Amino acid sequence: MFRKILIANRGEIACRVIRTARSMGVATVAVYSDADANARHVAMADEAVHIGPAPVRESYLLPDRIIEAAKRTGAQAIHPGYGFLSENAAFARACKEAGLVFIGPPPSAIEAMGLKGAAKALMEKARVPVVPGYHGDDQTPELLAKEAERIGYPVLIKAVAGGGGKGMRRVDSAREFAAALAGAQREAANAFGDQKVLLEKYLIKPRHIEIQVFADSLGNAVHLFERDCSVQRRHQKVLEEAPAPGMPPEMRKAMGDAAVAAAKAIGYVGAGTVEFIADVSDGLRPDRFYFMEMNTRLQVEHPVTEMITGQDLVAWQLGVAAGGKLPLAQDQLKITGHAVEARIYAEDPQKNFLPSVGTLHRLRAPAEDTHVRVDTGVREGDSVTPFYDPMIAKLIVWDADRTSALRRMRQALGEYQIAGVTTNTTFLIELVSHHAFVGGDLDTGFIERFRADLLPPIEPAPIHVLALAALAVTLERRASVTQAASKSGDPWSPWSAVDGWRLNDQGWDELLMRERDSDILCRIEYLSGGALRVHARDAETVVQGVIDSEGGLDAVIDGRRQRAGIVRRDDDLVVLLPGETHRLSIIDPRAAGDLDEAGSGLLNAPMPGKIVQVLVEEGASVEKGQPLMILEAMKMEHTISAPGRGKVAKVNFKAGEQVPEGASLLQIEAEG
Repeated sequence: MFRKILIANRGEIACRVIRTARSMGVATVAVYSDADANARHVAMADEAVHIGPAPVRESYLLPDRIIEAAKRTGAQAIHPGYGFLSENAAFARACKEAGLVFIGPPPSAIEAMGLKGAAKALMEKARVPVVPGYHGDDQTPELLAKEAERIGYPVLIKAVAGGGGKGMRRVDSAREFAAALAGAQREAANAFGDQKVLLEKYLIKPRHIEIQVFADSLGNAVHLFERDCSVQRRHQKVLEEAPAPGMPPEMRKAMGDAAVAAAKAIGYVGAGTVEFIADVSDGLRPDRFYFMEMNTRLQVEHPVTEMITGQDLVAWQLGVAAGGKLPLAQDQLKITGHAVEARIYAEDPQKNFLPSVGTLHRLRAPAEDTHVRVDTGVREGDSVTPFYDPMIAKLIVWDADRTSALRRMRQALGEYQIAGVTTNTTFLIELVSHHAFVGGDLDTGFIERFRADLLPPIEPAPIHVLALAALAVTLERRASVTQAASKSGDPWSPWSAVDGWRLNDQGWDELLMRERDSDILCRIEYLSGGALRVHARDAETVVQGVIDSEGGLDAVIDGRRQRAGIVRRDDDLVVLLPGETHRLSIIDPRAAGDLDEAGSGLLNAPMPGKIVQVLVEEGASVEKGQPLMILEAMKMEHTISAPGRGKVAKVNFKAGEQVPEGASLLQIEAEG
């Protein structure tokens, strides 16, 4: 076994590898960029080496710097994690030439599966079923359009060199093809440096089911069963589970055998995942699954496989890379129970899952035990930056059956408290609670199919939330006044009380709050014993309570106990309840004149990025929802659309320019 390894990655997966390495007595070396100098994976590792500025092209994607860091620290092997250089054959080869072990497959296997078109041709030779499509070298738009017609719409355009949903477009008709092709090629070039694409028949009701495979250098290969990754947004996985709901034993065997055959066909060594698409229009059938691609690395969702098999896949990786034999044979592996993984992202589902950046002012995860596991690379106080993937954590639950596992997932998601960025936790609760998901009616279009159910209009904060906010503000003011009074010469002065005292009248105050674009006037009556009667939005309630040292509010609302998380940053106040996050602003009426007026017509950048395309000119008339600009951020393209009918008064940036978050991109003058 190795004495020391370097992890050529960051965040959650780096922390995950460090945890197993430490349990095996293997020392670890982390690498980090400027943005990650204080990151969790850096703190966890035994050593850490700085490799460059924040952008990945200047740090985590530089093989020479990573290899130099390994040699300088005496590491014997490099674990690539996932993403970055994990599927880069040149990097794997460079490691070998430098006398380092690459903890992954041989370069030839990476190359064989790296180009999707060639990989599918190879799989056809190995008698692994593939989806009808076009995988040729001729990339002229005219030929690709003809091939799309031959395959039959709808078709899927996919980047040959990549994954993760980047460079992928569904096209439903010939008139959409040219624009979709240009967008896919542009996104592929930005993400992978290669704009080559392939075409596939788009299955109307597909399920994404993948098989975990493992092989050693002694000729042994096994599969560790399947994972269902059908629930996706933007072609990226959101929720994964193992085993796949409703999987017939004969189909599991057929898929497992096909996956092992795929691995053996390319001389595979290490952990890999063979991804299949299953046509479930007639249910799960052993003759209706097709090879999509093979990921020649450990997958993000590997924990669900670990939970149902009881195996540590990172430990398997280290053992195999050190020349060892697979720990178990196929007949020794078995499925126990059911596991589900939810990816906790800093993103706004209500804004088409737009990534959210900011500081994690509060981050409280559910307690871990034999049923609940949290894999994360961040801590409270860390920042989600525009440089890297916005995943905060992976929440994994296990139980004896799927129904019990989903119940645990709902409970664990409700226990998360996150403030400082917008997250998808409420969306995930809706997802795992949805009747169709619970019933196993899954396909890759699930989120779009049930979008109205999963993303209902945001309801205004109810009276109990406003009461908790009013109580938190009042308690904070009382604490501040009490502290100031204790330092004064007259701590018992009536002017030191926060009770809304008025001559010949019951004490009361007014508190003005804002929720999104709506102002809320709360009238607070001060009752005996420190209680408050809060009136707002034609409702009222009585509340009292205390704030603990960790920002938790223990309250009683109309006789019912309620615990909430409270996070106050300047004028922003976040109320955190089980499965709910309410963001409010405390408004000072004296400063109201300084507030921006709604409807200014300015369209601002939702995050830092690069303008890829400007679709309108100044003076052009636009309709509501019309695309105006395309912004590339976090390796994904985001469309800036017109909020209403109007005329383009000003375009402030041109294609190729970098823009900071909040920059005014265009100005639209409303019409009619």
